[in-house]
Amino acid sequence: MNFSLSSALCLAILCGSSAIHAQTNMKPSDTEYYKPVPPTVTLNKGIPSDAIVLFDGKDLSKWKSEKGNANWTVANNTLEVKPGTGNIETTEHFGDFQLHIEWKSPELIKGEGQGRGNSGIFLQGLYEIQVLDNNNNPTYVNGGAGSLYKQRPPLAQVIVTDKWHVYDIIYKAPQFNKDSLLISKGTVTVLHNGVLVQNNTQIDGTTEYIGLPKQVSHGPGPIILQDHGDLVQFRNIWLRKL
Repeated sequence: MNFSLSSALCLAILCGSSAIHAQTNMKPSDTEYYKPVPPTVTLNKGIPSDAIVLFDGKDLSKWKSEKGNANWTVANNTLEVKPGTGNIETTEHFGDFQLHIEWKSPELIKGEGQGRGNSGIFLQGLYEIQVLDNNNNPTYVNGGAGSLYKQRPPLAQVIVTDKWHVYDIIYKAPQFNKDSLLISKGTVTVLHNGVLVQNNTQIDGTTEYIGLPKQVSHGPGPIILQDHGDLVQFRNIWLRKL
């Protein structure tokens, strides 16, 4: 072993010994801090106190359509697609968020594949998390319930019979520079009735029906619920800005 290598080895041993010595002399309080204190969030009927309630079962005051007022059907604390009236979207626009939304396929089963119980939840109006009756209803896997439409299939198919589906979505928006060039892609995590189906999934761009994803520079955007012609129901929709 030459001198320089030997010296380096000795130095490494001494540094390691010093680090171990420093660790043994540390007190528990040396690695504890008390500020800043995280904000307090309380729950009222399962809804966080800092959440924006987008649909409380009563009205569509926080939604609109392309033509003006949202006129989907509201009854029995649920919101139902009114086929032919078009999509509805939140009047407020959002960046990063946590979204809770519950949905239910039509009671009357008809059609197959993409033609059965189809709707969608568009994040910032551009990126669709698919809503679809997935009970004994084969279709392309990147278009099933819980998929990032036409991009990523769900990690598992969660079948819910005679009950409401629940999506809890954590969304981080893509970032663009002042020249509208992409800095970082968006990501989405989705739990489907408590089962992880999208795990920090990278969003490649807009979720196109035909063709490849497109990168569109944008800022905050709305939550859009899709009118695909099926009587899909929604309830208990709330969002927390992140």
